Amino acid sequence: MNVTIVDYQSGNISSVINSFTEVAKGKVNIEVTSDIKKIKLSDKIVLPGQGSFKSCIESLKGINGLADTLKEFAITNKKPLLGICVGLQMFADVGYEEAETKGLGWISGKVSKIDNQNGKFKLPHIGWNEIEIQKESKIFKDIKNKSHMYFVHSYEFIPEDKSVISATTDYSSKIVCSIERHNLFGTQFHPEKSDKVGLKIIENFIKLSIIFNPVLSLFSG
Repeated sequence: MNVTIVDYQSGNISSVINSFTEVAKGKVNIEVTSDIKKIKLSDKIVLPGQGSFKSCIESLKGINGLADTLKEFAITNKKPLLGICVGLQMFADVGYEEAETKGLGWISGKVSKIDNQNGKFKLPHIGWNEIEIQKESKIFKDIKNKSHMYFVHSYEFIPEDKSVISATTDYSSKIVCSIERHNLFGTQFHPEKSDKVGLKIIENFIKLSIIFNPVLSLFSG
């Protein structure tokens, strides 16, 4: 099995690489690349993201053919993809960090700044926060509700379809911190920085065996 971590120069992704390598234990090939041909041959993809929504989108779209290849992989071919932090946010139609910026448009919604309630809540939101699991999720297998995860963000993904929300966290308000729709998974928190619980989420993603039936998708949104 090949799991590809997409390196599109979005910041330091060494912790992502190290955690996936640790969990894989040599039994799964972990590839770090932006090479289109290698991405197309992957079984699963990890899309990290560090920095602003605008800078990440621009970096990703700045690599010729990468956005289209990822869309073909995840949307057309329905193969498992995990977005982490801004990697999740880029699923949205649009983001408003720095400037209004068009996202990948995979899941309808927007990325907006967290309401800090006139300074009551510090931004960026940095540190550990407990998550509240909203629905059964493949990547939350054997994860206890109210587990603590590590966050670093000032913006939140607000999906139009609330059924995709798999977990929330309470910081100023109920913030979406995980989504799942068929083969698409995303976490606002950093599983690679969330100790053993985070490594378990990574393990669950690596072990995923999704045989997606496109006929069923006609009836499930």
